[in-house]
Amino acid sequence: MSDAVSFEPLDYLVIGHVARDVTSDGDRLGGTAAYSALTANALGLNVGGVTAAGADVSLEPLNDIRLLAIESNSSTTYENIYQDDGRVQYLRSQAARIGFERIPNAWMNASIVHLAPIANEIDASLPKDFSPKFLGLTPQGWMRQWDADGLVSACEWIDSESALAQAAAVVISREDVGGDDELIEHMAGQTKILVVTEGAAGAVLYWNGDRRRFRAPQVDEVDATGAGDIFATAFFVRLSKTRDPWEATRFATLLATHSVERAGLNGIPTQLEIEQSMMVVIP
Repeated sequence: MSDAVSFEPLDYLVIGHVARDVTSDGDRLGGTAAYSALTANALGLNVGGVTAAGADVSLEPLNDIRLLAIESNSSTTYENIYQDDGRVQYLRSQAARIGFERIPNAWMNASIVHLAPIANEIDASLPKDFSPKFLGLTPQGWMRQWDADGLVSACEWIDSESALAQAAAVVISREDVGGDDELIEHMAGQTKILVVTEGAAGAVLYWNGDRRRFRAPQVDEVDATGAGDIFATAFFVRLSKTRDPWEATRFATLLATHSVERAGLNGIPTQLEIEQSMMVVIP
């Protein structure tokens, strides 16, 4: 990121908050926007991002990304506590909202536009003139609520119909919907392609009335934070290139699995992992 942001056309644009992740090892940069931008960059794309952040988090890891960062009093801050029965999450603070009018017109022509809310920072009702070439959605930030203590839980995604219908592909986690299979089936019927990630179990693809599970290889998990974001980005990029949802899910499952072997942004795919994942077949 430079002081003067270049608004030349992009291959991949991600819109959403970066996050300050509170961990037992200290605070670090996170959020879908960060993981997505760095993954797309690792995949060789020209990447830009529109986000909001405060001075409480360093954006230095995103120096190679064309980043339009809206100034905010604080960054969106999450504390994730992993337990045997899943993750407990707290929202500690929120950055400024991101209005669609803040998105540079030149960037809206990106080959892939990825809407990546993590704390309801983007309006879920998309503007009528919002028509990217390829719209990828990771709507987790529209599907969570928090109480007075910041404890996060699943909630209904209001005004989901138009966005689901417009998206080229949608990626959610089973956690995002509280494990509600009926809701998953309903969403699958409203959008072109839906993928549900299930952590170490892999992912399930819903497409053209079919359902197929892609199991993840067994690895020694160090940190699962960001794995779903890496999956979504790899999926969108591969789908846009191949137009093959099966291949895109296979590829994304492998890259996301590798990511959990390292902590935080160190889980961004390496060139070797990308090359190997192009060739490996998941049984």
